[in-house]
Amino acid sequence: MSYTAFLILILIVAIALILIVMVQNPKGGGLSSSFGGGGSQALGGVQNTNNFLDRTTWTLAIAMFALILLANFAIPRDGENNVNLDNTLEGTAPIENTTPATNDSIK
Repeated sequence: MSYTAFLILILIVAIALILIVMVQNPKGGGLSSSFGGGGSQALGGVQNTNNFLDRTTWTLAIAMFALILLANFAIPRDGENNVNLDNTLEGTAPIENTTPATNDSIK
């Protein structure tokens, strides 16, 4: 797989993970229990929904971790671990007057 395909898959998993986390109810109550949302977990079937959302969250998080690690191996490399500084600095302007200033040149 190419690096671009891994990036697209990572973005899809990230968006799905954001959506799944936003759908979940907070376990500690938090601010939602202050505004009357605390009793909503007593409804039938909510526990099964929470289990599904928890499993989906963990699955997506593990999938994202694995995709990021696999994408690291798919990064295109030129076969060298060292950067060739001659090619990097080729387009830069030469530095002029590299001698330090003396008291005579400051006058």
